[in-house]
Amino acid sequence: MIGRIAGIILHRARDHVLIDVRGVGYIVHVSERTAASLPPVGQATALYTDLMVREDLLQLFGFPSMLEKEWHRLLTSVQGVGAKVSLAILGTLGAEGLGRAIALGDWASVRKANGVGPKLAQRVVLELKDKAPSVMALGATFTVDMGVSAVEPDTAVIETAVTPAKPAAPSDAMLAARATSDALSALTNLGYAASEAAQAVAEAQAREPTAQTPALIRAALRLLAPKE
Repeated sequence: MIGRIAGIILHRARDHVLIDVRGVGYIVHVSERTAASLPPVGQATALYTDLMVREDLLQLFGFPSMLEKEWHRLLTSVQGVGAKVSLAILGTLGAEGLGRAIALGDWASVRKANGVGPKLAQRVVLELKDKAPSVMALGATFTVDMGVSAVEPDTAVIETAVTPAKPAAPSDAMLAARATSDALSALTNLGYAASEAAQAVAEAQAREPTAQTPALIRAALRLLAPKE
């Protein structure tokens, strides 16, 4: 199983990227969101991958984080959701947005992805609702350090100077995932069920996307408080 690809980008398209790894070029299918986030041709990159094997076909699908790869695995477990539909959903919502939509039962957001009708969107939310909290809680640990040098200097096959990138600062998505993870952990430790904790955290984060962990916990607790 090929679980990760690291190399030099030779070609970029809206739905795939060609990565050179020590002289071998790998075509990796990605969502439009992931494609847009990749560095320019000639620079190093790294993607977590999932290998689909069929009798007459081998395809690699790439993800910027283990969190997104895990969502892809769950999405493709739903009847009617193939790899392309999964990438369309992730490309539309992202890993954090998908977790939030499922926790809130917001199938209309899932429906916005290309190739997803209302019945399929509802099925995705229904079948993954109980699985969403555990994946959301792991979000902060499912990351990839895109700053690690992907290739050795003498393995590049294109005439472009490659400067190893410095370790990147945490992105907004990573910070949000970390806050979600910590808030879910705190709420479940307080005795709330995983599903209701996930719904409250998702709703609180939807109202204030940049909220740090303490503020997110307080907001979620207000939503979970008994209504008079």
